[in-house]
Amino acid sequence: MALIPFFHATLGLPHGWAWFLSQFVMILIFDVVLLVMIAYLLLADRKVWAAVQMRRGPNVVGAFGLLQTFADLFKFLFKEIIIPAGANKVIFMVAPLITVTLAFAGWAVVPWDNGWVVADINVGILYLFAMSSLGVYGIIMAGWASNSKYPFLSALRAAAQMVSYEVSIGFVIITVLLFAGSLNLSDIVRAQSTNGVFNFLHWNVFSMLFPMLPIFFVSALAETNRPPFDLVEAESELVAGFFVEYSSTPFLLFFLGEYLSIVLMCAMCSILFLGGWLSPLNLAPFTLVPGAVWFFLKICFFFFMFAMVKAMVPRYRYDQLMRLGWKVFLPTSLLWVVLTAGWVMFVRPHL
Repeated sequence: MALIPFFHATLGLPHGWAWFLSQFVMILIFDVVLLVMIAYLLLADRKVWAAVQMRRGPNVVGAFGLLQTFADLFKFLFKEIIIPAGANKVIFMVAPLITVTLAFAGWAVVPWDNGWVVADINVGILYLFAMSSLGVYGIIMAGWASNSKYPFLSALRAAAQMVSYEVSIGFVIITVLLFAGSLNLSDIVRAQSTNGVFNFLHWNVFSMLFPMLPIFFVSALAETNRPPFDLVEAESELVAGFFVEYSSTPFLLFFLGEYLSIVLMCAMCSILFLGGWLSPLNLAPFTLVPGAVWFFLKICFFFFMFAMVKAMVPRYRYDQLMRLGWKVFLPTSLLWVVLTAGWVMFVRPHL
């Protein structure tokens, strides 16, 4: 890392301490940038929803409402934390911490540019899949520890919903791995690059993997409990779901964890199908734009799609949710794994 020689020279630290301090500084900077990005994406989500409903949305706190999210942050921080008398207090308070910690941990392997990644490990996609799978434990713990039937029913729904759609997400990822030949997220992005002018034509979305993008996108909606698959939080029947007993900072942590997971799924859509940090054309001025900017723009595009789905698509019934996952997405993604494997083995070497 570039910071290790700096700490060697200025502080005279041994290599181990210099490495630890450089990692700590990089993670701190990355988390601050990520939190600011989440704050404004949340504002954008509310603005899109308001625009669809022909409203103004947040427009009072700060110029054009740009400080509204920070005002909400301080409101949550200074409110009283209320714990139900019959709740398991330890698990009740640990659940939101687990949710937000796992949501942050998943970002460790996401490359923002060539070499701009906290942990460039060779099994990054497996690590990311593990972190997203563990996220359901925070919801289950919150639902059980609240000592109320509504959060508990919501937690049971969350477990069934996440397991159902993680299977489809896993098969979609396998098709991308077959194309890239690596479990490293940076290598997956590099596999979509080309020396030609039209770089975007080499992205996975313009290959035989195109049908996997809508399956991954819709499964990501279900995985993150976003509308129209927000059965875990269905206020019409479960009174806001698993976090109904939460207030103040614990509620804020659940909210933050949810949006961290949403933006992470947007980042995964960009990396797996739209070339991550790669520019669409290998020509100036496209090549003059930093890769991190292209990656951020692609995240914003998918986040806009998330917001539009939330604003326009009515909520599914639970039986419809399960049928879509098990009877449509699972067979289709499994079939595409077989077709992709055959393409990679027999057709691609001769092109």
